[in-house]
Amino acid sequence: VQLVESGGGLVQPGGSLRLSCAASGFTFSNYAMRWYRQAPGKEREWVATISSAGGTTNYADSVKGRFTISRDNVKNTVFLQMNSLKPEDTAVFYCHARIYRDYWGQGTQVTVSS
Repeated sequence: VQLVESGGGLVQPGGSLRLSCAASGFTFSNYAMRWYRQAPGKEREWVATISSAGGTTNYADSVKGRFTISRDNVKNTVFLQMNSLKPEDTAVFYCHARIYRDYWGQGTQVTVSS
């Protein structure tokens, strides 16, 4: 199993970023996928989940209405569209899959600052 995130960077408050996570090594379309984040000095926290077929999504209250999780089961990729970014969204964002055990990507840094 391999999960590779991309798309992070520096953005001003109010801006947008789209994260991607390319998955391989398992039957992607069979599994729910999640995004987590970890801010400096804080524990890793769950951000969003999308079901295997993409029909069901769930979000942490802190990102609801601003972030959108989606997936492409042909390209084996999960996305996180982040709008109206705030400085408190600054974190390393991780892609996650649970296939008998937890798998994580290496993370991508998102920094929201003016």
